[in-house]
Amino acid sequence: MTAAPRQATRRAEQRQNLCAATVRALTGDAALHYRGGRLYRGLRPLPFHAPHLRTDAQLDDLVSLRGAADGAALRVTHSDAALHASLCPAEPFERLLFELFEQLRCEALAPVGMPGLAQNLRRRFETWSRSFHRAGLADGHLGILLYTVAQIVWSRLSGWPVLEETEGLIEATRAAVTPSLGVPLAGLRRHRTEQGEFAVHALELARLVSQMMRDARAQSVEEDGQAPEDDEAVRAMFALWFDTDEGEQVDMGLAATGDSRVLRDAGHRYLAYTTRYDRELAPGSRIRSELLAGYRDQLDKRIAAQRINVPRLAYALKAALAVPQRDGWSFGEEHGRIDGRRLAQLVSSPAERRLFLLERHTPLADCVVSFLIDCSGSMRTYIEPVAMLVDVLTRALDQAGVASEVLGFSTGAWNGGRARLDWLAAGRPHHPGRLNEIAHLVFKDAATSWRRARADIAALFKADLFREGVDGEAVDWACTRLRARGEARRILVVISDGSPMDSATAQVNDSYYLDNHLKQVVARNEAARDVELLGLGVGLDLSPYYRRCLAVDLSAPPDMALFGELAGWIGARR
Repeated sequence: MTAAPRQATRRAEQRQNLCAATVRALTGDAALHYRGGRLYRGLRPLPFHAPHLRTDAQLDDLVSLRGAADGAALRVTHSDAALHASLCPAEPFERLLFELFEQLRCEALAPVGMPGLAQNLRRRFETWSRSFHRAGLADGHLGILLYTVAQIVWSRLSGWPVLEETEGLIEATRAAVTPSLGVPLAGLRRHRTEQGEFAVHALELARLVSQMMRDARAQSVEEDGQAPEDDEAVRAMFALWFDTDEGEQVDMGLAATGDSRVLRDAGHRYLAYTTRYDRELAPGSRIRSELLAGYRDQLDKRIAAQRINVPRLAYALKAALAVPQRDGWSFGEEHGRIDGRRLAQLVSSPAERRLFLLERHTPLADCVVSFLIDCSGSMRTYIEPVAMLVDVLTRALDQAGVASEVLGFSTGAWNGGRARLDWLAAGRPHHPGRLNEIAHLVFKDAATSWRRARADIAALFKADLFREGVDGEAVDWACTRLRARGEARRILVVISDGSPMDSATAQVNDSYYLDNHLKQVVARNEAARDVELLGLGVGLDLSPYYRRCLAVDLSAPPDMALFGELAGWIGARR
């Protein structure tokens, strides 16, 4: 990933955070936030299927993004989700329209004393309308009918005129359908403050429009012998804009996730069958000194080839993490508070101006940063660039006066190890929970400097460390270590390339048991707000787990541009 795309991603994340703050302020719900352009409450996405609420933080301007955020906030405030779900029709196109009508109803209830919010809503709907039109989705019969109905309902409810750019395009269709739809359209306007009464007219309007589509298709088949549009193609086309599918669509590169039935049935109470064989290890002490020196030499050569300016990176990290703190007084200044000890000098030398003192503030980084590395088997491919990344950052943090530690997590064996043998001997009880012996690895602790720990960090190259991964318990362990520190700010950076996976645990529970436990752990620690959790995805978007995350491409060795981006990302305040 080059510098320009990373900067664009950074700006998009900042815009998304601003929109999330707006939604929380308007709704009073502190659990709302954005991930990947969708509004979440905690770890669950809110089921908003209106077309104009879907945005792209990198392409849309801030006013348009604010409009979508304001619309989402009004939907949360004015719509009863349970009532809406009970009334939603099953027929796809009727459901599509009913979802849109409910969203437009909520937007019509914008507070009178907030004209800026109303302008944002208008800007967002018009931006979506232009995009829909310019993408050619309004060219066919189905497209122009749906687009016209959307424009008419929006205009009736909001009081704004239809989009001028497409007014001529929809005029003929509007004239043809308005006489048939007049009664339910009037009902929408009249009952926009009452969700139940509004739904009666919205359902009738959706039914009439859907019937128009079926009639037009049947007539075309009778006259031409074929349907004007292929149903599957049309539904696929509109799914992009109207998001009519129940399931969450996952883009390429997004960490796979799902719902754990076993964990849900257990009241979300996570279990470990046995902790008897769990270990906390220092891998550097278990490797022959000659082999460890060879690993360190290999790592040094890779870093030297990249020509990383470590002092410059240390300065960037200190600037991002340090906070100015009072550090005594600066004397002999030409302005500030008068220094009483120099009043005699004022009498003897009236021209002397250096009679003042100022408070001296020094930037101090009262902070600790911990790197938690996923040492599962799939990470073995990336361990060389990951080791370079962690080693350089740890060295730079050391120069910046920031404490740091390097941790890892794996399992003590493949396929359950001794924990699974104990489970088999006990008669295979149902749903035993985590079924493996976990290994928590300490490559460098926060009390040890980089220079003293540099050899132990190179132990990351030892191949037999990489087995399977139980992420949730590892994150809890790393957070507990950070809480024992006295620094005011504690940051945990989790470096991973995928979802939690332990084959023995997945076989006897379900595929998402460890996955859902990681979500619980992250949510609990984020709510505590004493440790800042960041997810650094190696070629993968970790947003299903971490609110603050960044995906990096490590197919090539990390360069100075990437390190500069990471410095700003790690140091950014919440």
